[in-house]
Amino acid sequence: MGGQRLQKFLAAAGVASRRASEELIREGRVTVNGATAELGSKVDPDRDQVRVDGRLLAAEAKEYWLLNKPAGFVTTASDPQGRGTVLELVPAAGRVFPVGRLDLDTSGVLLLTNDGDLANRLLHPRYGVDKLYEVEVEGMLNEAAIERLEQGVTLEDGMTAPAEVKVEKLTPEGSRISLKIHEGRKRQVKRMLAAVGHPVRGLHRRRFGPLADAGLQSGESRWLSPRELEALRRYAEEE
Repeated sequence: MGGQRLQKFLAAAGVASRRASEELIREGRVTVNGATAELGSKVDPDRDQVRVDGRLLAAEAKEYWLLNKPAGFVTTASDPQGRGTVLELVPAAGRVFPVGRLDLDTSGVLLLTNDGDLANRLLHPRYGVDKLYEVEVEGMLNEAAIERLEQGVTLEDGMTAPAEVKVEKLTPEGSRISLKIHEGRKRQVKRMLAAVGHPVRGLHRRRFGPLADAGLQSGESRWLSPRELEALRRYAEEE
């Protein structure tokens, strides 16, 4: 049987934590389509009627936003230092969260949604979502450095997967490259370039899977189109 686990649905609806939701179910306080629910039950949020103590719960409408994040904004819901957050740039009707992170000084494509299942799959290593970056680095990259990036770089948390590198501009003072990776380690691009002797001076993510920054000015956001959402879901299809 497909669907979403009842405990997860109750937690997403703000009724209680997953553990507390289990207690509600054990106590017989939850019904699905008029029948008392059991632990392990699954529900279709779009079709099934779920009630807690007789109160009907409505499924939260899913939102999918694409943001061209500017530098200077943190990828969190709030910031104790009072810096701007990416949530301030997205006029979502409900509570959304960023899928992955971009550093404070990194700009580019960022997906925000309240679809936790899709977000978790997109971030899982097994799906290997491609990420394309435009990178400004110090110095002129030589063939040896490019070859190391393309073969994989040894970092403190292990060898990276091979990257795709395209040189856009080379000068003694600084170089610009396009770098495509499909891993999602913390600060990975910066660490890879530092490891080959070329610290990053500027970093912008052009693409996340099928989502690109084309047509979005820095700081702008928009709904995903149906075609983009379908393409994104294909990236995260279960095998």
